[in-house]
Amino acid sequence: MNSDLIPIAAAVRVADWREAERLVRVRLQADATREDLLTMLAVSLQMQGRATDAIEAYERLTQLFPGRSEHWGNYATALREAGRLDAAATIYERVLHDAPTDAGQLVNYALLKLQQRDYAGARDVALRAYALEPDSPRVRIHAARACQACREYEDAEDLLKPWRQWLPLEDDGLQQELGDLQLALGDGDSAQVLLEDLVRRVPGNIHAIVHLASAYERLNRLPEAESLLSRLAGRLDGASGEVRMELAHVLAKVAQRKGDLAEAQAILEDAGLRGEGDYAHYYLLAEVRAKRNDVAGTMQALQSAHALHVEDLKHVIPKRFEPGASPLPLADVRVDADAYRRWPALTAPEAQHSPVFIVGFPRSGTTLLEQMLDAHPRLQSMDENPFFNKLSDQLAEQDIFVPQDMARLGQRDCDELRKRYLGMVCDTIPRRWDTQIVDKNPLNMLWLPLIHRLFPRAKFILALRHPCDVILSCYMQNFRSSVLAAACSDLQRLATSYVASMQSWLHHAALFGPDVLAVRNEDIVADVEGQAARIAQFLDLGDAAPLLGFHEHARRKGFIGTPSYTQVIQPVNSRGMNRWLRYREYIEPVLPILEPMLRHWGYSTDDAADTVASR
Repeated sequence: MNSDLIPIAAAVRVADWREAERLVRVRLQADATREDLLTMLAVSLQMQGRATDAIEAYERLTQLFPGRSEHWGNYATALREAGRLDAAATIYERVLHDAPTDAGQLVNYALLKLQQRDYAGARDVALRAYALEPDSPRVRIHAARACQACREYEDAEDLLKPWRQWLPLEDDGLQQELGDLQLALGDGDSAQVLLEDLVRRVPGNIHAIVHLASAYERLNRLPEAESLLSRLAGRLDGASGEVRMELAHVLAKVAQRKGDLAEAQAILEDAGLRGEGDYAHYYLLAEVRAKRNDVAGTMQALQSAHALHVEDLKHVIPKRFEPGASPLPLADVRVDADAYRRWPALTAPEAQHSPVFIVGFPRSGTTLLEQMLDAHPRLQSMDENPFFNKLSDQLAEQDIFVPQDMARLGQRDCDELRKRYLGMVCDTIPRRWDTQIVDKNPLNMLWLPLIHRLFPRAKFILALRHPCDVILSCYMQNFRSSVLAAACSDLQRLATSYVASMQSWLHHAALFGPDVLAVRNEDIVADVEGQAARIAQFLDLGDAAPLLGFHEHARRKGFIGTPSYTQVIQPVNSRGMNRWLRYREYIEPVLPILEPMLRHWGYSTDDAADTVASR
């Protein structure tokens, strides 16, 4: 490094981009065409969010040094970040025509495709880069982002597995991206490590501070989030619009968690969307308005949220939105009695050596039940994981389809599938071998045929809640699962999905006869001690007392990978009961769809009646 670059490098290390620009301009007075200084000028302008100036600086570099592909790539990246996507695409394609094996430019092109919401195209281009440079952290991180956009979470997690070997990353923005990805993929502890390290090394990185505060909120560490945010007072001069918008949403979320709902709403309404397609903004705004009992405002925000969410999902699962498409296709496929009689008799684990499965339609109280069981020293739970989806996909690769082909599975097949299941569990959590696994995934109710084939003596806890409260709560959620988000995109699809899921469960439960305990959320609210005793007796746990400390146990866990992460750290309360009555005019049109399940489970829709009309 030239000695005159040392002060510039020092400014860069502490993210003082204004000072870096000043120092560069002073040195350019002596040589206005010096490549390294012009490059640093462009970078400093870009990092200050001065898009027009940065584009001009990169364009000049391409004019002075037209044979240097990195300048063309940087020019295209600056255009991309400024939203000039077509111009950026033209330049990237030119660069890749001349250098098709340039992994760095392939990654840049993939990032452009992500902005264009061509998620499959972005993934394919990023994986081409990964094939060329499989050990590059930058390539792997951005390829993981593309896979995550396609909702291919397992592939994204695999790409990030060696992340600890990469630290500290020289690119602060890349380490921040990695932290954000880990949080999005459900690894809150890793996200905390990455973002804390970044803030510790570069205390002036305002963007990193904002994202760490967001991670703390998500980890239920509100005091740390507030303390971190307080450090930003008076330090936002020169911060980019992107940083300011992200900060506004973190401040709104913290204010909402503290109960300052008017402040949270004012922040969100003043800030607006963080970018095109920011459906998460509207979900959060709806949550705040709902807490303020603004029914019309809540539904208006949710309509906007779902409209943007559907447009995004159409890039991932377009077939789900074709006319006549089933919102939950798996719920439509049933095993009949004749097919079940053809299943061979096999050896399988006893109940005590099988997982305990918590099932039920989402937002029925499954997370509360999971945290109650996880608080017991003889049980060990894990955040929701689509293990049976993965096993089904593996079987489909061998032309064995669930549930139609269960009779084709023999003893060796089932032993191997149980082994794979256990392997996935052990990859997810540090297994405590003196405990029994609790597998909570609400829509495992649709995988009952496969679960019964592998664990026929397993015990199930079926979570129940008033169907109208379930429907309303699901409609308000920003679900990570693309399948579930698509099913919840409007109230009619949602009600249809609920009934189809319940009918699938009831059909297969009658056929297979699994050992099931139905637990109503309303009963837990009315008598948590009595329901804890029922659960403990059902699972042969003996002492039910540990189940009652679930909220303290959940608080100690930190990250909880479900939408109810803010609720299960609190004692049982009745705030969610009969909430649907305030939204009755919106729910009323789907009551005929829900009627079979309302009748089956004995739930009333009479405003004056008890929630549960009969048991």
